[in-house]
Amino acid sequence: MYKSLEQALLDLEKAGMLKRIHAEVDPHLEMAEIARENFRQGGPALLFEHVKGSKFRAACNIFGSDERFNFLFREGFEQTKIAVNFKANPVEFFKNAFKHPLQLFKAGFAGISSLPRRSGSIKDFEECSLSDLPQLVSWPLDGGAFITLPQVATRPSENASVMQTNVGMYRIQISGNEYVPNEECGLHYQIKRDIARHHQKAIEEGRPLKVSVFIGGPPSHTFAAVMPMPENLSELLFAGMLGNRRFRYFEHEGYLVSSDADFCILGEIEPDLKPEGPFGDHIGYYSGKHDFPCMKVKKVLCKKNAIFPFTVVGRPPQEDTLFGKFIHEITKPMVPASLPGVYGIHAVDDAGVHPLCLALGSEAFRPYVSPEEREPMELLKTANALLGFNQASLTKYLLIAAKEDVGFSADGKAVANKTAARLDVNNVPAFFGHVLERVHFDRDLHFQTATTIDTLDYTGTSLNHGSKVVIAAAGAKIRELRNNPSDLKTLALPQGFKNATVVMPGVLMIEGPSFNETFRELKEALANWEFRENYPWISIIDEGARNADNGENANNILSDFLWLTFTRSDPAQDIYGLDETVENKHWKCKAPLIIDARIKPQHQKQLTIPTEITARAKQILKEAGVQ
Repeated sequence: MYKSLEQALLDLEKAGMLKRIHAEVDPHLEMAEIARENFRQGGPALLFEHVKGSKFRAACNIFGSDERFNFLFREGFEQTKIAVNFKANPVEFFKNAFKHPLQLFKAGFAGISSLPRRSGSIKDFEECSLSDLPQLVSWPLDGGAFITLPQVATRPSENASVMQTNVGMYRIQISGNEYVPNEECGLHYQIKRDIARHHQKAIEEGRPLKVSVFIGGPPSHTFAAVMPMPENLSELLFAGMLGNRRFRYFEHEGYLVSSDADFCILGEIEPDLKPEGPFGDHIGYYSGKHDFPCMKVKKVLCKKNAIFPFTVVGRPPQEDTLFGKFIHEITKPMVPASLPGVYGIHAVDDAGVHPLCLALGSEAFRPYVSPEEREPMELLKTANALLGFNQASLTKYLLIAAKEDVGFSADGKAVANKTAARLDVNNVPAFFGHVLERVHFDRDLHFQTATTIDTLDYTGTSLNHGSKVVIAAAGAKIRELRNNPSDLKTLALPQGFKNATVVMPGVLMIEGPSFNETFRELKEALANWEFRENYPWISIIDEGARNADNGENANNILSDFLWLTFTRSDPAQDIYGLDETVENKHWKCKAPLIIDARIKPQHQKQLTIPTEITARAKQILKEAGVQ
């Protein structure tokens, strides 16, 4: 469909979905804050025509709404879903194909017509340098300028076919720290990424790993880079399918080059590491400075009228929230195929994605037992499978329930008739309520106390190291949840604890003193509270934490609860309860569960931006007619 990024942007402009910013903008903080403020307002895609210090234009918020996403991929989205559904369940697909033979034809045609195509040459590009690119610095403490929408292409060996190419999105630091200007850049890939296997193989064979970083090109190329594809299915094929146009490429000195990209950075990474970061990340905090692979830049290529696309991350929701939404829509059929026994999965964006996952499984190991006798058994098998699957393996808190149990209505009230409602992992209050009504705190909490966690999560013991907890619930209700602020009048909070707030049925947030304070007196107060079983989940947050956010979520209590609780706690270190004991190596307690969601010494700083930068961003948007 689209041959270039510029063609896509002109199409958006024609449809009234893009605004041009004619004023000169500073890529140091200002341009990123304009992007954030524009997203907060539900604004259009933006094209910056004058970027300070660079001859190249820049674009942002391209994927920042359902409307734009559906518009850009209107010719390829449905055929992509059909093809994914075929791969997920070919037997069922062929059964339905006899009723709808056109779908079979579409799936086959989509696959064949999406194969990468050799086209173009180095003559289509000019040479430039890293310093010529817009030097995007998104947050005040960032270690330098970053590329935030790169398509990083690697292959397992130098003679591997194009279909073995892996394309991922890992931030690229192009200035600052110890990098030699224009000769080196940092490549931050997280654990459990396909590029790691390619890098490891290159190290074992004693050779550098050739890396191609594409920027821009048709929008489908960018989206393909964030898509969690199976190892044997190339992102290049997916890009061609979604964009309804085959991925064009050519080879140059052993490097793969995207013919349609706006920029291509070609280089090598070796075993040597250099400090990368800090960087304001998508969880809402900085990720620190750590040693990561350093890419030796061999050549930087650009089109004559290249456009530099970028995104900005921070506390959710941001533009990457839309990426997650559409990834889920495309891959939904793959979940039951890849994880038998999983009927729904929701990595909660407001909680930072990986910190919290809600899952729906089945509890059919003993179909002959009554609901009163049902307990998590098959759910634990399913939970272990989830924690070993792809990016779901980075989950920190996994709440899993059985689909056989009674569902909830949209307002979170229990439904007596099973056919009236089903459990929905996307209805966070209802799902929490269902779990909390059934969970046995002496049986249903299962910890992994020393394991791998997300590279961007600093709640654990060290980089990539922390804990996980599975909270499984199956069977009959054992408690009634309450949602009445007047209940709090009978809770005598000890000194230092205040502002108890009902978040949703059964869940409280309470402001507490500094982290070094213990919960002894609080536990004593809770033990004597008549409603302690009715509020089985209590998150302790820092004083004023709910007002600390610099975005639109400051007054959204559910969003605050999710973000504060799950981005500021490590299960093994920060979960407490009444009458805690360990029996047969199993930790157990009585309700309520207490989660210490206060800032700890090892945590990274929360993202904030100077008020004058925000004011300038709003003024530029107003002058451009966006507000």
